[in-house]
Amino acid sequence: MSPNYMRSFSEGCLRPPTVTGQFHTLFFGSVRMFFLGVLGFAVYGNEALHFSCDPDKREVNLFCYNQFRPITPQVFWALQLVIVLVPGAFFHLYATCKSIKQEDILQTSFYSAFYVFSVFLRIVLETVAFWLQIRLFGFKVNAIYVCDVGTLEKKFVTRCMVPEHLEKTIFLIAMYTFTVITVALCVAEIFEISCRRLGFFKNQ
Repeated sequence: MSPNYMRSFSEGCLRPPTVTGQFHTLFFGSVRMFFLGVLGFAVYGNEALHFSCDPDKREVNLFCYNQFRPITPQVFWALQLVIVLVPGAFFHLYATCKSIKQEDILQTSFYSAFYVFSVFLRIVLETVAFWLQIRLFGFKVNAIYVCDVGTLEKKFVTRCMVPEHLEKTIFLIAMYTFTVITVALCVAEIFEISCRRLGFFKNQ
């Protein structure tokens, strides 16, 4: 792909055709990714090292931690961010290949519908991720995790200490809040496009 195509593609991703979309990109790219990349590492970075059970043995701690965390939150949220970006990236790649200017996207019914479909897919993906996060992590991290170690020890149940459980609970609530804000921005973007197509707002 030529440098012109790459530049056009990056500009399309960073400067969507709607005001709400541009705010979504700013929020998604700066606030949400910064929060996950910096604070997420600080909160969850050494969790496995400080996760301890009774008896405090390496194999027991590792076994129970894998039971406690089938997937680490950082990996889950990173996958969520990447997957949610795919519909928009695909649309802007299509627009770049067709040499469609950002200001012309909302002028054509087909391009507008295609763009709205990509935004709708973002809503669906965010909603699915929200549901999965509830199933995997819940809304609260307890200080004690009860682990079944029947395959390792004669003692079938052991208690494990979860480090910094309050910080993790706050972080969980923050990530839920970010997902809700992102979905609300996507809905607002569809509303803005609909209003522009109906003539309530002037296309910029």
